[in-house]
Amino acid sequence: MRDPFKNPFPASDAARHAIWEMLVPRDIDAFLAADWSMVEHDFIEDGFIGVNGNRDPNPDNWRLGFPNLTAYRDEWLRQAQDFAQLSHGEDPRTAIFFTTTLEEIEIQGETALVRKKFDGGIKNADGGFDTMRWQTLYYCRLHEGRWKISGFTGYLPNPMGAA
Repeated sequence: MRDPFKNPFPASDAARHAIWEMLVPRDIDAFLAADWSMVEHDFIEDGFIGVNGNRDPNPDNWRLGFPNLTAYRDEWLRQAQDFAQLSHGEDPRTAIFFTTTLEEIEIQGETALVRKKFDGGIKNADGGFDTMRWQTLYYCRLHEGRWKISGFTGYLPNPMGAA
């Protein structure tokens, strides 16, 4: 059984190890704190683009949801602040780690394609359950000496083909 808190890439695989640290624990902790400053340096602002797949398997229905980093930051903060207002029936950090899988990173030169998947959810204090079942393809580049996010295609169904 995998340990969801343990980086699956050894430190000797420096690129993949760093990308996992950026996109799993740092991203989760920043989101839970609703603190953009914890991740703002993980992005390349120039040319950033984010596509919103709307959890729809048909690319005809995907939209340019985030034409720049400012648009993405604003939506990220809105979602994080909304999430912080919810009452959970379990530790949200633990639940998100168990829901998150990032084990596929393709690297060619100074560019990486990263597959981050969510499959699970979080128990609510009222006994309900918030399902987290989507995936994101991140485009990362080695920029100014470290791996950063240059864009993504996200909010895709997980698995693809499922609505």
